[in-house]
Amino acid sequence: MTPGAARPGAEEPVSGLMNIGQVLELLRPEHPTISIPKIRFLEEQGLVSPERTPAGYRKYSHADVERLRYVLVLQRDHHQPHKRIAEILDAIDRGLEPPPLMSLTPTVPEVALSPDGMPSPESFRRHDDLRLSRKEVLKIAEISEELLSQLEDFGLVAARPGTGHFDTDALVVCTTARELAEYGLEPRHLRAFKAAADREVGLVEQVVAPQRRATDAAAKARTEDTVAQIAALSLRLHATLVKSGLTRL
Repeated sequence: MTPGAARPGAEEPVSGLMNIGQVLELLRPEHPTISIPKIRFLEEQGLVSPERTPAGYRKYSHADVERLRYVLVLQRDHHQPHKRIAEILDAIDRGLEPPPLMSLTPTVPEVALSPDGMPSPESFRRHDDLRLSRKEVLKIAEISEELLSQLEDFGLVAARPGTGHFDTDALVVCTTARELAEYGLEPRHLRAFKAAADREVGLVEQVVAPQRRATDAAAKARTEDTVAQIAALSLRLHATLVKSGLTRL
């Protein structure tokens, strides 16, 4: 779908402009985690520019809604950062054809998310067999050899022993590190995240240590479920504590 394209079956007003609440209801069926602050943030990033009434209220056209849909698809399904999305939209605004959304380039497998956007327990049960070469990681994550080497030096990513291949988690770390680098955060700054993660892993290991002594299949399944549940809960707690701390800045 491209910005401005009509979507068959969409329940939208036949004519006229829409307020932000109406836009939210149109987008929510396809993007359950969308919110009014998210829409406003995309506007702040210059990705959509609704009209303003004399009183300052936003009014969105059908083209604005389709543009938002396109942006959200690029984020969710194609893992594009805001800077790249802005470049694509600028090219479209200048009359160029949008890039095809289907790509032969491998992408990061989907991670199971709960309605609030946090990784669900299912995401911690996922064990895929993705194996990427160093060259593929550099290409898909869009990072330099220097950045990858720094991430390795600080223990943030590592190739699988004996194979030299990288897995899904390494690819996600590399992609996230690239996006954080746009805000001036270098790999050396990310060591605190690794240290915090190691401490949380240690806590989970303490909880499940007694269960690991059992050898039957049912016990192993219970252990895996416990790990997944605690991991999801600890990540939620971590994210909420960070969010709470940032409100005091």
